[in-house]
Amino acid sequence: MESTATVLERYKLSFRFNWVRLAAAWTLATIVTLGALCMPGCGGKSTTAETPASAPSNIQIALSPQSPQVALLGQAQFSAGVTGSTAGVSWSVNGTVGGSFAVGVISTTGLYTAPSTLPSPNTVTVTATSLASASQSASTTVTIVNPAPSIVSITPSLVPVGSANTNMTVSGTGFAPGSVVEVGGITLNTLYWNPTVLTATVPAAQLTAAASLPVVVSTPAPGGGTSSPVSLNIASGVFATANPQVALYAYTTTQTASVSVEFGTDTTYGRHTWAVNSPPGGGPVQILVAGMWANTTYHLRADVSNADGSQAVDQDHTFTTGGPLASRVPQIAVTNPNGLTPSSGVIFLNLLAGTSNQIDAAVVDTAGNLVWYYDYPPGLGFPDPMKLLPNGHILVNLAWSSGVGGTVREIDLAGNIISNFTVNDLNNWLSAAGYNLAVIGIHHDLLPLPNGHLLVLAHHYQNFTNLPGYPGTTSVLGDDLIDLDQNYNVAWVWDSFDYLCPSNPTSPCLDINRQPMGLPDWTHTNTIVYSPDDGNLLLSMRDQSWIIKIDYQNGQGSGNLLWRLGYQGDFTLTNGQNPDWFYGQHYPSIISPNSTGTFSLIVFDDGNNRVMDSAGDICGAPGQVICYSRVPIYQLDESAMTATLEWQDNLSVYTFWGGNAQQLADTDVVLGISAPSDDPNGARYMEVTDASPPQIVMQMEISHQNNYRAILMPSLYPGVQW
Repeated sequence: MESTATVLERYKLSFRFNWVRLAAAWTLATIVTLGALCMPGCGGKSTTAETPASAPSNIQIALSPQSPQVALLGQAQFSAGVTGSTAGVSWSVNGTVGGSFAVGVISTTGLYTAPSTLPSPNTVTVTATSLASASQSASTTVTIVNPAPSIVSITPSLVPVGSANTNMTVSGTGFAPGSVVEVGGITLNTLYWNPTVLTATVPAAQLTAAASLPVVVSTPAPGGGTSSPVSLNIASGVFATANPQVALYAYTTTQTASVSVEFGTDTTYGRHTWAVNSPPGGGPVQILVAGMWANTTYHLRADVSNADGSQAVDQDHTFTTGGPLASRVPQIAVTNPNGLTPSSGVIFLNLLAGTSNQIDAAVVDTAGNLVWYYDYPPGLGFPDPMKLLPNGHILVNLAWSSGVGGTVREIDLAGNIISNFTVNDLNNWLSAAGYNLAVIGIHHDLLPLPNGHLLVLAHHYQNFTNLPGYPGTTSVLGDDLIDLDQNYNVAWVWDSFDYLCPSNPTSPCLDINRQPMGLPDWTHTNTIVYSPDDGNLLLSMRDQSWIIKIDYQNGQGSGNLLWRLGYQGDFTLTNGQNPDWFYGQHYPSIISPNSTGTFSLIVFDDGNNRVMDSAGDICGAPGQVICYSRVPIYQLDESAMTATLEWQDNLSVYTFWGGNAQQLADTDVVLGISAPSDDPNGARYMEVTDASPPQIVMQMEISHQNNYRAILMPSLYPGVQW
């Protein structure tokens, strides 16, 4: 069923088209009507040569042509031969001087224009009436018929084998409201826009095999007919997509099989996609091929593993990528100062746009070449964050830097939107679930869970009175966790304001009077970490300089705080002092095989307001060292409530926001520095060894763009290592 917006838009297009052609005739007909009604002396020149009193009685009118047939919006020129008077005639259609949009309009010169839709009945009467004697007239009929349709072009004219339902636009002439598009002899649901445009949807069932299907437009009687056919080609091969660096490979198997695509700049290929299963018994397979450099010719070939154990390969295909303007590509320089080999894979960059409308959702290889990017409408913010999903799609939150708003979008590698919701949608779902909570922004992190749910990080304001250092009423910004199931039903909610001391009897808890970074931004959570061993969650609260553990239990937990890690938290640091905790931190991650009991945690320690001594003095204060950033690894013992500093990389720079750290399988550590103090307008990505001191394996400098996170992934495909 058409939406209201679709129907209105179709009406407006049709109206605009018809009005242009009919307005002139309608205006002229109106002039004739007014002229016929105007008596002598009403102003202007009279159109009558004789008054009715002196009109001769022997006036005769002969019309031609007689009983013509006119197509919709077509025209017929009538003439009236008048004897016995020189006064001329007025023209009417079905008794209305000048006609109407419903039955057609006629000008003062007898030019008749048919309506845009068939009247009922489809025969109308055109009458010429003497201006000298209204009793003297002549009439004829006009039969209005549908025009004969003709196709000029169809879009698309080439469709990959195995495509989903595909929208088609048919352009031509002579289309009518009753016209339908037929593909391969099957009549499709058709939307009439105007006499030159129809749209229809070709069902996926017609696109399962290579073929050339005839496309015609048929218009019913009266008139009408069937157009000459044009061809819709369904084919295997390689096709361009909306992303100029991504190709679509279409292939048809002859039996049940799995298909992957290998690709490279020559026929040695070198990289491959993940494998996609064919339908049972064989059939079409489509694979998006991503990870290619811009403006480069690639060779692609499908590798087929059949159910009977046999292997096959497709013929070689070539595809030349496009790419964004050079001015938009992130400016990256890579160095290997110690001659060590970087880990393989690709780096997901969550950039802030710099100058020249630079790309901010980007993936680069370890040499700094752009291999994938996503453009979205201006004004939606920046990627906060961007993550590869287990289904091969990419999840991105497009958030305002102010933390207001947010649009969560799942896209495929070509940039096609799979799903999309906004902060307004989230609030509607909360209300429908009975929660009295209205959030203002979706921010900083999203976490897909093993059960298919999605954890969304949001925040809202709550008013407090006479807080220390904040007299009167202060609106304080706190964080929320919202658990959405696969159908966007709210399954579980956690509100930071619900766990305050001393109103909440549980211990540990959160203290509204603890404000290391000041207000109104009280918690500023930036990372959600799932603990698979117990189904609980870790939250990185930057403005508390704490990582807290929450009783989640896969959506069945109380939400109570289980512990607080960091300065003034619940753990004792066994081998360090106050400066050795983390401050203003980002992106903690569990790096040990287990996630409970005794386990290891790596953190990007930004170092904001680092407490330097037992007196509580902070970095940057008079007499204290300048603030610095570092990457520590802690071993946590949840039974003894101890933290032991196992390793750290004391960075030579300070970044006041953002950042991330990962430990790889080979124990190297990669880290992203969002805005290094030696290049505050840029960003840095590094891979270092886990030696003491660490050695730099690779360093990537990003110019003129800060970067929220820089995450090394094996490839653009789950389970595939490049």
